[in-house]
Amino acid sequence: MSGDLTPELLLSAYASGIFPMSESREDDQLFWMDPCHRGIFELDNFNISRSLAKFIRRESFQIRINFRFSAVVEGCADRNETWINAPLLDLYQQLHEMGFAQSLEIWDGKDLVGGVFGITLGGAFFGESMFSRRTNASKVALAYLIDRLRAGGFSLFDTQFITPHLASLGAIEISREDYRQRLALALDRPADFFRQVGTPSAHSVLQRMTQTS
Repeated sequence: MSGDLTPELLLSAYASGIFPMSESREDDQLFWMDPCHRGIFELDNFNISRSLAKFIRRESFQIRINFRFSAVVEGCADRNETWINAPLLDLYQQLHEMGFAQSLEIWDGKDLVGGVFGITLGGAFFGESMFSRRTNASKVALAYLIDRLRAGGFSLFDTQFITPHLASLGAIEISREDYRQRLALALDRPADFFRQVGTPSAHSVLQRMTQTS
C-alpha cells in the first residue's frame, strides 16, 4: 500500500485512529499501524525540569512555525533507521500545502537545529516525529508546541508510541479504547493551530506551564 494512498485517505485514517509507516527509507511500501497502546501528552502535564526551564529562559533559539516544513520532515528522516520513506515525504508535503500538516522549528541564527511536525484535525494533533541537532532543541520544541496547542484549543496530542525521552517529559501510555474515546471527542472540538495569546516568549510559556502543570 503506497501508490493508492492519497492525502484525503490519510486524513481519514488518522480520524479512524490508524497511521502509516514504512519499514525503512528505501522501502516504497507502507503499512497501517493500530497499536494496542498509544502514547499521548496530556496537555496540562508536560514536565519542565528546572534545568530545562533555565535553558528556555536564555532564549538561545528562535521559534518559527512552518518556515521550512519540508526541511523539518527531512531532518526527522535523516537518521540511520527511519520509517519515513519517499511516499510519506510526498504525502506530508501535500498535507502541509492543504493546511493539515504543521511544523514548529528551532533555529539558531540561520541554522535549523531542531523541530517537530504533525497533522492537525479538529482538536487533535498527531505528532509524527521530531529531531534535534543541538542540546535540548527537541525539548524546547515540545514545550513551545504544547503551549501552542493549549492556546489553540486542542485536547489531544498523540505521540503514537512512547519512548523514555517522551516519558521523562510527561508522556503517558493509554489503551486503544481510551485513545479512541479521546480521539472522538477531539475531532469534534474546534481548534486553531495559529491562535495565540500574545507573542509566545520564554517567560510567558514557562508561566503558563507552571500554572497548569
